[in-house]
Amino acid sequence: MASQNILDVVVVGYGPVGQTLSILLGQRGYQVAVYDRWPSLYPLPRAVFHDHEIRRVFHAMGIGQDVESISQPSATYQWFNADWKTLVEIDWSSESISDGPVGYLFNQPSLEALLDRKAKSLPCVAVHQGWEAIELHERADHCELKLERVTMQDGKVTRSGETQTVKAKYVIGADGANSFVRKSCGMAFEDLGFQEDWLVIDLKPHEGVKLDVPDIGQWCNPERPTTMVPGGPGYRRWEFMRLPHETREDMQRPEKVWELLSPWVDPEQATLVRYALYTFRSLIADNWRKGRVLIAGDAAHQMPPFMGQGMCSGLRDAWNLAWRFDLVLRDVAPPALLDGYTPERRPQVRAVIDASIAMGQVVCTSDPLKAAERDAAYLAGDVPPLPPFPGLTDGLIVRTQNSADGGIAGQLSVHGQVQNHGRTMRYDEAVPTGFQVIGLDVDPQACLSDAALAALDQLGAYTIGVTHDASKVVANRVLYDVSGKYQQFFAQHDAKIVIVRPDYYVFGAARSAAEANDLVGMLIAEIGLDQASAASKSHASAVA
Repeated sequence: MASQNILDVVVVGYGPVGQTLSILLGQRGYQVAVYDRWPSLYPLPRAVFHDHEIRRVFHAMGIGQDVESISQPSATYQWFNADWKTLVEIDWSSESISDGPVGYLFNQPSLEALLDRKAKSLPCVAVHQGWEAIELHERADHCELKLERVTMQDGKVTRSGETQTVKAKYVIGADGANSFVRKSCGMAFEDLGFQEDWLVIDLKPHEGVKLDVPDIGQWCNPERPTTMVPGGPGYRRWEFMRLPHETREDMQRPEKVWELLSPWVDPEQATLVRYALYTFRSLIADNWRKGRVLIAGDAAHQMPPFMGQGMCSGLRDAWNLAWRFDLVLRDVAPPALLDGYTPERRPQVRAVIDASIAMGQVVCTSDPLKAAERDAAYLAGDVPPLPPFPGLTDGLIVRTQNSADGGIAGQLSVHGQVQNHGRTMRYDEAVPTGFQVIGLDVDPQACLSDAALAALDQLGAYTIGVTHDASKVVANRVLYDVSGKYQQFFAQHDAKIVIVRPDYYVFGAARSAAEANDLVGMLIAEIGLDQASAASKSHASAVA
């Protein structure tokens, strides 16, 4: 059967990235259909870590408290040599720029269940499970996607012969490493050279069992490189590298699983949830958009897991795409706005992959002599620390303030506790998600022209002030900076006015209120909005 209705977006793939895309677009009122070949949610754990930035995404989706209930704050990430001497410590429990610790551990099936309930609660989102994409064609004003109903048993597909064709203005492939969408569009994949087999084991310790293991650790033992992490509240994960003399089949025998676990846990202490052998790869697509088709998540990039950024990177893709589609589908911005997706996301993801590879090369050393040299270098303090997490270096940012050169544009913006009407809350509870013009000790609305305010209103932007001076607070307009984080962030970058994008990255900053109109003008020009036509429209950018 064929549908003549043209949807706004069809998403292929219903893992966390496809779920998040569907929710973010559905919450904005767009007609979205999502298809996945699995008839039900994949029941086994994969990802176990999300960071502070992704926590902000969950709160923006309205599920922040629910996700926190299935997560636990991270401890310090430690790397040990074979003799359990500490080589590296990365404090993921420290305070982040986003108000809270750097990272959190969770159980992926629990997260997907939350996302599933949220997606299916939205009237604009139609979820179709048990349908596999088999043909994709781009037309002048839409795409046509042909799908076949399938059943899955033991990972094998059984085809029914029943098909349907759906039409949408855009198709997004969030369909994993073997992406049908990517392959159908001929998007090239670059191999960055990392490839190692690791056995991943998840288990649930029995009630009252306390295991003597590091909370989050890499045991850089050349005899058997090993990872030990929580798998969310009540779960534990081990990962063991396959050594050259071992076969893939040997690594997946149940007796081998318990043999590898035996130094820390035995069958009487825990229930085995699952085990699987994975090949950790480093791959990235050259271009993530071809006409009306885009890719995200593992369809666009794959990385070793040593930074815990695989799923996080995919959710950043979804977060980046959502606000771009919002402007394009509302006809506020031209379709060319989508061209900025690859230049923004690819360099950031490439930097994360490179860092993950570097960490993996340290962890995966199986040569005793090389491991000894590595240990000596780290113990002597001769190894530089990891670089800071990369920001955006291209796309919708003020290029003269590029984060690559130490500027503010492209950095993740600060988030903290604010006070309004005497009540303390998260900043994102006080100010809705969208473009934001934030002033330090000033209400930006008072600094902007009518034309600039009208253009911001067309974007759905908000203007708001923050201050650490109680005498300058104005209810709903200038909020009190409870922790002083905003004061510190603005002072660090010599900024008076900052424009923050809907994905919380900084577009750019002005050093004085007088420069605010110029900054808004740059934003409008970069997006492609006709400021003259916007000037005739009213504005209502106050925070409710």
